[in-house]
Amino acid sequence: LVVQQQYDDELMEKFNYTQATEFILKGITDRPELQAPLFVIFLAIYIVTVVGNLGLIILIRMDSRLHTPMYFFLSHLAFVDFCYSSAITPKMVVNFVVEKNTISFNACAAQLGCFITFVITEAYILASMAYDRYVAICHPLLYSVIMSPKLCRLLVVIPYVYSFLVALPNTIVTFRLSFCGSNVINHFYCDNVALMPLSCSNTHTKQMLIFAFAGFNTIFTSLIIFISYIFIIAAILRIPSTEGRFKAFSTCGTHMVTITIFYGTNIFMYLQPKSKDALDTDKIAAVVYTVVIPMLNPVIYSLRNKDVKEALKKALVKGCKTLKMLWSRM
Repeated sequence: LVVQQQYDDELMEKFNYTQATEFILKGITDRPELQAPLFVIFLAIYIVTVVGNLGLIILIRMDSRLHTPMYFFLSHLAFVDFCYSSAITPKMVVNFVVEKNTISFNACAAQLGCFITFVITEAYILASMAYDRYVAICHPLLYSVIMSPKLCRLLVVIPYVYSFLVALPNTIVTFRLSFCGSNVINHFYCDNVALMPLSCSNTHTKQMLIFAFAGFNTIFTSLIIFISYIFIIAAILRIPSTEGRFKAFSTCGTHMVTITIFYGTNIFMYLQPKSKDALDTDKIAAVVYTVVIPMLNPVIYSLRNKDVKEALKKALVKGCKTLKMLWSRM
């Protein structure tokens, strides 16, 4: 009878749960005195991100001198940074000033899907940029032939399509799990790693899927970048003049900084062994690659790139002249 009662209790527990219809995002911190300062900081970061990335895209489209493969890839990198930052940061900023940080089941799924799509796309665009630099430095005479407009479009379209095809089943599998326990996500956005502890389903297959895809995409794209830079460094070291070597290195420096931050935080997030307290540490890494990197990329590329600075100066001068002309007619 005792065994039967235990079985009945387990059966009732199994069928009487309520499937979660919304989640509560715990956020970065639960300390009230930090909410207002963090709201101001992250709002400022997001404004810089939007202005920087959209401004960079517009600048590249407007200036004919920037209509080259390198800036074509850079404009798509800026677009991807804008998209995946916009999928996460606005909700995070709003949550600093509201009492209950809720997100609906469907909105959570959409946020996760968008984030996976754009973060994978960014990894492959960074790999495409590394290949572009390899061709420019190692095969300068054939650069315009190899990096044809058709190849450039393929190196951008394929990552978008592939990333969507990876994100869609990944998101579907996640949200087909049963979330019948706590609905509090210990994170500031809907992330796979943070959602797994909330499920009362067996998540082993899902965890292996995350590890496999994260591992494959990270290793594959980093190999492309690593091999490209081996050839690039070898070619640069063969340049006889110090000035020539410095100029060649400077064209790759910004890209190397970007990939170091991006891959470093992603490896830390997804490929480290997980513990009970790992989610709190993961938040720091997540802030870097979801909020900070999208802001830093346009700033770094603008400050370190002579062509972009000249194009920006030209656009500002033209804008000032236009404003003066409009003012004089008033």
